[in-house]
Amino acid sequence: MLVLITYDVNTEDAAGRKRLRKIAKQCINYGRRVQNSVFECIVDTAQCKILQHSLCEIMDEKKDSLRFYYLGEKYRSKIEHFGVSPQFETEGDLII
Repeated sequence: MLVLITYDVNTEDAAGRKRLRKIAKQCINYGRRVQNSVFECIVDTAQCKILQHSLCEIMDEKKDSLRFYYLGEKYRSKIEHFGVSPQFETEGDLII
């Protein structure tokens, strides 16, 4: 399933900047960055729960925000993209 993850981390202090880097690093492990604090992740239910748990462990609930949007298996018909960022197939083999 495709999960869109967005986050807002308070970076007013060094601890916040560290949380921001850790959250981005976790998201990169599961998907691709489509905007600064927005990731598209193709995951199964178990992977999603693991990712969600690890991100919630990193964030400060009193200062930060995480959002998960579950677009499901038929996500291709739910996404329209315009502009610079080139689209590539997020499933299957990627040959570079």
